Amino acid sequence: MKLFTGLILCSLVLGVHSQWLSFLGEAYEGAKDMWRAYSDMREANYKGADKYFHARGNYDAAQRGPGGAWAAKVISDARENIQRITDPLFKGTTSGQGREDSRADQFANEWGRSGKDPNHFRPAGLPDKY
Repeated sequence: MKLFTGLILCSLVLGVHSQWLSFLGEAYEGAKDMWRAYSDMREANYKGADKYFHARGNYDAAQRGPGGAWAAKVISDARENIQRITDPLFKGTTSGQGREDSRADQFANEWGRSGKDPNHFRPAGLPDKY
């Protein structure tokens, strides 16, 4: 009986441990997806493509699973909150412009995380590489 109880307890602990490892792996891969979308956006330097890269990064990360979706949300929210502080200081944007752009970015982020096609935001003429 003790052996049976020990086996059940170990399988429960290992199962939970396995779920956490899976979540962390998804989060890590999702963070890499977000970085890849950001790097591609910087490389493309294409006017009007910002929302597409927001949606694509979130979409790719969320496809990894719950950990990827969590990483995409945390990274997206942090980026928008940091921009609220830095944009007025370095770009001279007014608070109204910043809030409007942030709302549009968050809409694209949520669009991608929900599994909708990021190409909805793809601007005409953006190279196929992206």
